[in-house]
Amino acid sequence: MIGPLPPPERAALLLDVDGTLLDFAPAPDQVVVPQRLPTSLRRLRDRLGGALALISGRPVAEVDALFPGVAQAVAGEHGGALRLAPGAALYRPDLPSPPAAWRAAAEALVAAHPGALLEPKARGFVLHYRGAPAAGPALAAGLRALIADAPDFAVLEANMAWELRPHGADKGIALAALMRAPPFAGRLPVFIGDDITDRDAIAAARGLGGVGLWVHEAFGAPADVRAWLDRAAEQGW
Repeated sequence: MIGPLPPPERAALLLDVDGTLLDFAPAPDQVVVPQRLPTSLRRLRDRLGGALALISGRPVAEVDALFPGVAQAVAGEHGGALRLAPGAALYRPDLPSPPAAWRAAAEALVAAHPGALLEPKARGFVLHYRGAPAAGPALAAGLRALIADAPDFAVLEANMAWELRPHGADKGIALAALMRAPPFAGRLPVFIGDDITDRDAIAAARGLGGVGLWVHEAFGAPADVRAWLDRAAEQGW
């Protein structure tokens, strides 16, 4: 059940990407953007006075490449990078980056488990094990060993993946930052996400008096989210 939402003239829509808008793929670069989705998002953005943002673990450039000209704002790398308006400079909070030795250790972990993938990011990296399901525990243990003496970093579980990232890069902080900027400021956030990495944004949206929705509870699957967005673009909610 979606439940009551703030009226569009008072709402801001903030959306996770993978697992919410898009179906998961064997590798991050293999996702498919359904043909109707960008059009629906643009129409919704216009209904909301521009207050539509995408909040993703992907880099901002990847989100923009998947959805060119769609979002007013993009938060990438779980809030490790923010683009507050089209063409605006990228803002990066002052957060640490992992040592080069950690990246080398992560590459060795992946090499030891055929089918696993390393996804590098500016402030960390992700180990995907969708192609090597049995490797999940070993990959998690390897990453946790890396940060055993590094309190500024955390290992977070995602959908068939483990992500190493600095504390302070989370989607809740990103959502709060977006909601302070125009055209989001003064509106009530409606955030939709599917994964453990989205729980901070869901909590932040609710804490600001808005709505935080889990895909599996409120919709079912990304296809159901897309169908709802199509309807909302046509007739509002």
